Amino acid sequence: MIATSGSQQRVLNLLIFLVLCVGVFIAVAPLLYMTSTALGGVAYVQTYPPRLIPETVSFENFEQAFASRNFLRAFFNSAGVSIATSFLVTTLASTMAYSFARFEFRFKNVIFGVLLVMIMIPGVVLLIPQFILAKNFGLLNSLPGIALVYSAGPLAFNTFLLRGFFENLPRELEESAIIDGASPFTVFWRVMLPLAAPAISTVAVFSFLGAWDEYLLALNFLTDESLRTLPIAIANFRGQHASNWGLVFAGSLTAVIPTVILFVVFQRYFIQGITSGGVRG
Repeated sequence: MIATSGSQQRVLNLLIFLVLCVGVFIAVAPLLYMTSTALGGVAYVQTYPPRLIPETVSFENFEQAFASRNFLRAFFNSAGVSIATSFLVTTLASTMAYSFARFEFRFKNVIFGVLLVMIMIPGVVLLIPQFILAKNFGLLNSLPGIALVYSAGPLAFNTFLLRGFFENLPRELEESAIIDGASPFTVFWRVMLPLAAPAISTVAVFSFLGAWDEYLLALNFLTDESLRTLPIAIANFRGQHASNWGLVFAGSLTAVIPTVILFVVFQRYFIQGITSGGVRG
């Protein structure tokens, strides 16, 4: 009976392993094909059957992509906008979340309820109101303007996330700092922020990635070609070069590399930051 049970467990483990392998292949195969096509050279872009590993490695597609008009400028535009968005979202969300978690003021629950409602509204629904507001405030066709628009979208969710994290931190630490003469801002800056580093790092990275990959708002808000961001520049390869997928995939792989680096650097903060914000002690 024990042997039968052990055999069933081994079969179950094997099935789980096979399912995981299939899932990993489905997730990784598009990235492998994109990398293979980008590194395969122009002559091997549309080979059939498709190859996940190129026969020869060539950087011709990358050279043409970076030599294309405004591609490098678009890369730095996206980097600047994403960094500014990450900074704005992290600063505003952390201060708002700490205020909701630790201070009592009039209409506190009502304001927080409005933020929760904003989380439930799809971003595309707000496209036209955002466009009208940006036009009225002179934010169209402006990199700082698009950074402000990007910051507005994830602000509600990140405030909700950080509020849960701050509420889990022990109040005794704040009380000790106040007894020692620290002001509320000093308590927030010197005590609370270092303790909330996992959650704040998660918010910063997710905000960066959201701005880095955004396409629809950039397409409508930035009409000057010199101000276009990286997703728009990659999309333009399809029209400018008659669907040269080698250039498209080379540009896409260029856009993927910073996101992979961010994940590798900050991966130890992700799970801790998300789970701590969702559980109240």
